[in-house]
Amino acid sequence: MTAAMVGWAHMPFGKHAEETVESMIVKVAVDAIHDAGIGPEDVDEILLGHFNAGFSAQDFTASLVLQADPALRFKPATRVENACATGSAAVHQGVRAIASGDARIVLVVGVEQMTTTPGPEIGKNLLKASYLKEEGDIPAGFAGVFGKIADAYFQKFGDQSDALAKIAAKNHKNGTGNPYAQMRKDLGFEFCRAESEKNPFVAGPLKRTDCSLVSDGAAALVLTDPATALGMKKAVAFRGMAHVQDFLPMSRRDILKFEGCSKAWGEALGDANLALDDLSFVETHDCFTIAELLEYEAMGLTAEGEGARAILEGWTEMDGKLPVNPSGGLKSKGHPIGATGVSMHVLTAMQLTGSAGDIQVKDAEIGGIFNMGGAAVANFVSVMQAMR
Repeated sequence: MTAAMVGWAHMPFGKHAEETVESMIVKVAVDAIHDAGIGPEDVDEILLGHFNAGFSAQDFTASLVLQADPALRFKPATRVENACATGSAAVHQGVRAIASGDARIVLVVGVEQMTTTPGPEIGKNLLKASYLKEEGDIPAGFAGVFGKIADAYFQKFGDQSDALAKIAAKNHKNGTGNPYAQMRKDLGFEFCRAESEKNPFVAGPLKRTDCSLVSDGAAALVLTDPATALGMKKAVAFRGMAHVQDFLPMSRRDILKFEGCSKAWGEALGDANLALDDLSFVETHDCFTIAELLEYEAMGLTAEGEGARAILEGWTEMDGKLPVNPSGGLKSKGHPIGATGVSMHVLTAMQLTGSAGDIQVKDAEIGGIFNMGGAAVANFVSVMQAMR
């Protein structure tokens, strides 16, 4: 165990026109510091996860965290970015700062404000996380990228529309109990399965219910070393972690295998000296339902081409053998790019401290997190366990 989370904060995700990137950063930073029971003067380093590929007119945002309290002035602050895995990249960088001995207490914040950007620009901004030289002309932006992946998967393994609709319905049902979720509505399998005026096709076989939400939001957490954490009121340790970066062009990989995801899971579980069966639940990156399906296979829950079994046979439901996305995932919770990975860590810590309320997984002891940037290009896995 190299580091532990000892405090956290999470604002509801959704449309927050009354907020700014700065106001959301300040809100969660103040709350996380207070939750950890420390003072801002105790913070040794600050890391901000903020994608900002066109969503914010204000760039160079790391120093905005200092607005939370004058005592943060002169603390080292760095913005971290790795597409949709930006939040986890910031968290992992904070863990490394603790493990190296360079810092004893690190404040990590993740933020994004997307909904104030016009729709066409949102798609253009998100597509920057693909290889524009080859993939920049794919229709429907990043949904088009995953629509292409879904098409290829369907051609190789058959129509998976039932499985994708089940994943969407599961995550929306879970999200009804999450007070931070943008869409707290149980849509049901039939609505998610059928094309309709309210659920049209977006790209390839993907419908609107197969796509995560455009969101505003922020989350924050405080990290420290295990010895210091033992003296805090709560502590959730990193038992294992891995970051695996793959080629950006889809043409250079078998896009149906998510090999970077698979390798990251193998490394993190090996680091933790655990097997997948040891996990109580997983928060995984369901930017699109086809992504969650492929992640079942990449994490080793099923064999290649058999991911549908995990959802159709109920394995990943809240009462299944490995609940996946008890929070509702990106599908229900929303996906403010820079905040997503930090949010996943916060909600996992809540599960492991028994404070997850209506989304609590029974007897949760060990949690796994997978957060990715691009189409399985940046792959981050964390394995977490409460220290007491």
